[in-house]
Parts: sequence; structure tokens; C-alpha cells
Amino acid sequence: MTEKVILVDEAGRAVGTEDKATVHHAATPLHLAFSSYVFDPQGRLLLTQRAHSKKTWPGVWTNSCCGHPLPGEPIEDAVRRRLADELGLVPSAVELVLPRFRYRAEMPDGVVENELCPVFRVSCTGDPTPDPAEVAAYKWVDWPRSGVQAGLEAAVRTELSPWCVLQVRELSLLGEVPGEWAVADPELLPPAAQV
Repeated sequence: MTEKVILVDEAGRAVGTEDKATVHHAATPLHLAFSSYVFDPQGRLLLTQRAHSKKTWPGVWTNSCCGHPLPGEPIEDAVRRRLADELGLVPSAVELVLPRFRYRAEMPDGVVENELCPVFRVSCTGDPTPDPAEVAAYKWVDWPRSGVQAGLEAAVRTELSPWCVLQVRELSLLGEVPGEWAVADPELLPPAAQV
């Protein structure tokens, strides 16, 4: 089965689909995605290193899990599906924290990410069992109280993915303690994510 991503217009309305395998290139159309930040009961964040075979940002350290909802799939269900597929994790809670996050990033070879990408805080127990086709490595780290980006980069001794850097800046504005971030109203999601 060919996996499809949902193409969206500037207002976040669905305008079609495209094969996931071909959607990322130098003129990647705006499409719907999500990012998740997994925290354990001790409040540690799960950072993951993208598999070296990935088309976009291979081998780069990033947030816990990203993905694309399938056409007609509720976005929270997509978060749960990808956590299970990529990391073998079953979350106890999936909570929307940044409903309108959007970014565009270009790799040195010209491949572009261009996404409306709501961000979720996820609670899980236990260590992941990563799919090596998706995740090369993982690390549990403390969420720094200040200098969050620098603190997370120091934990993995390298730069984070461009979307993670941007998301961490916005998440830091929600407060120092991730467990205390306010849950966002799902009505603020892009229309294409309100299924």
C-alpha cells in the first residue's frame, strides 16, 4: 500500500494527497505532519537519532517522533500509530501543546521539508524498541530549565534537526516544566487535522 500525505493550502485546508515517497524534493508542497515529545514518569525527554537511510535529515538527532496523518486519520491516532511503529511505545497520554506550528527547512542538497506540524506532549513508560529503518539511536535526557536548545544539543553532542530547534523555542515559552504546559484547544488545529 502506498502511504499518502495530506496536502494543505495556506489556511490549513486539505487540497489533495501525494505519495509520501515522492512528496519531499526541492519544491515540497505544504503538507500536514506532526511532532511529538515523549516524556517518561521522571520527566525525562526521549530524543531520537534519525536512521541514516532517511531521505530527509539522515542521522540527525531530533525530538521523539514525527510523522504524517493518513487521509481520514485523526491526528492523535497518527501520533499513537507512529510511536508504536517507530519506537514500540504505547502512550498513556497524547496532549496537543502547539496546534499551529509551521516550518520550512532546506537540506544542503536542496530537499525541503514544508509542513503544518502540530506538536504533542506524550507520556510513556518503559524504554523504546526502535525500528532501525526509522531510528538509529535514542537517549533519555533531562529537560533543561534554561538554555533548552543548548542543553539538549549538549546531551547528544551535536545539533538538533531544524524543526526541533524551532519547536523547542516555542515549547520553552510554555514554561520550564513540560508536565505543566497547558493543553491546547484542538479547535486551533489546522482544518485538515480536525477529522
